[in-house]
Amino acid sequence: MQHFPIFLRLAGRRVVVSGVGQAAVAKLRLLLKSDAEISVFGPDPDPQILAWHRESALRHDGRRVETGDLDNAALVYCASNVPSEDARVGALARRLRIPVNIVDNLEGSDFITPAIVDRDPVTVAIGTEGTAPVLARNLKAVIEAQLPISLGPLARIAQAFRNRCDSVPSGRMRRALWSEYFFRRGPRGYAREGRNGAREALRSLLDEAATATRPPGLVSFVGAGPGDPELLTLKARNRLHEADVVVHDRLVSAEVLELARREAECVCAGKTGYGPSWSQARINALLVHRAREGKHVIRLKSGDPAVFGRLDEEIKAMETASISWEVVPGITAAAGAAADMGASLTRRGRNSELRLITARDVDGFAEHDWAALARPGSVAAIYMGKRAAAFLRGRLLMRGAAPSTPITIVENASRQDKRIVATTLLGLPDALEEARLAGPVVLMLGVLPRAAMRSTETGFEVRREAV
Repeated sequence: MQHFPIFLRLAGRRVVVSGVGQAAVAKLRLLLKSDAEISVFGPDPDPQILAWHRESALRHDGRRVETGDLDNAALVYCASNVPSEDARVGALARRLRIPVNIVDNLEGSDFITPAIVDRDPVTVAIGTEGTAPVLARNLKAVIEAQLPISLGPLARIAQAFRNRCDSVPSGRMRRALWSEYFFRRGPRGYAREGRNGAREALRSLLDEAATATRPPGLVSFVGAGPGDPELLTLKARNRLHEADVVVHDRLVSAEVLELARREAECVCAGKTGYGPSWSQARINALLVHRAREGKHVIRLKSGDPAVFGRLDEEIKAMETASISWEVVPGITAAAGAAADMGASLTRRGRNSELRLITARDVDGFAEHDWAALARPGSVAAIYMGKRAAAFLRGRLLMRGAAPSTPITIVENASRQDKRIVATTLLGLPDALEEARLAGPVVLMLGVLPRAAMRSTETGFEVRREAV
């Protein structure tokens, strides 16, 4: 992000515009929505600027900008369409440390003006770092269509009731009140009786809140999917937007965590093989403690919470503490890996069953029905197998698996930095060592990727750009 978005207070402050043509008029249409004192400089102004001057909406001066004209200015716009003049005024402003915008000159500007959806006092600013103004305009049109004109008056009414609303307990109860006001009762009241109807709707909600009890805590076990935020279910997104506390494992991607409510407390309760880890008892205690405070706690797990996520243990802890809970499924890593490979997990004539197994359990390396897994055509997704490659190879070879049995290693399934390495059972340990994989890995036994492959010493490697 090269431009950090902020909302600058302009009430009682000056904004200087150098230029009087169409480019200046376009900027002035936005600036006049603010409470700034606007000074425009330049000869032969556009008729619209003269009209605004006569209406005292701004002050026009027919000469060019000089240093003394910039006293106490908060912003300077250079819109003369004469590069040398814009550069001169920009230099004057920078000497006084005043931010400068030079129209149609992104590199020469200190700030940019976004596309704005105006529902005063609700304002949505849309920026593309100056790279795609057409995209910004289209996004503006989409958002404007979704935000009713009544949103501004509703927000002003809400501001007038702020002191009384502070008596409503913060968290889920207060969010529920505002959600009901802004998206249901407020708009209905405004449609019937204008501002009076909206005020009455808010008063009614506050009266109800005064006699309501704080809602009990809730723990939502939410599947974050393999990493791509677009693979989250709609229900999972909604839960993240509602969260008071997010307790996540270390495999949840940063892009998914970005979707959580900004005010939510985020706690990384990750478990690292052979490294620092949270105990399960500590995680359970945290979930119980925060839920007993009346919080909506999201237990965010990579993939699906019911697949090797110790879901039963955490649900049991909630039931023991009499805390309400729910499960929101997610896409497991095996499904994400198969999609990246362009491969089917089941195929008529090859396998009529699919196994999801883990290479490790509470006692160390996990034992399975190796004879079944070693049969030709068997397909299994092996989780937590990165450090168990030699063990897996040994068990399968002992039970008769062919050394040439295909295995595909998928790192960071579904993410932009995914890697896919196709190898054989015999070459699996060497392939993992050579690949030096740092991210989460799932091993796909019996399945090869559809993408073009090239031979390597340990088998085949799919070029990342081909995936």
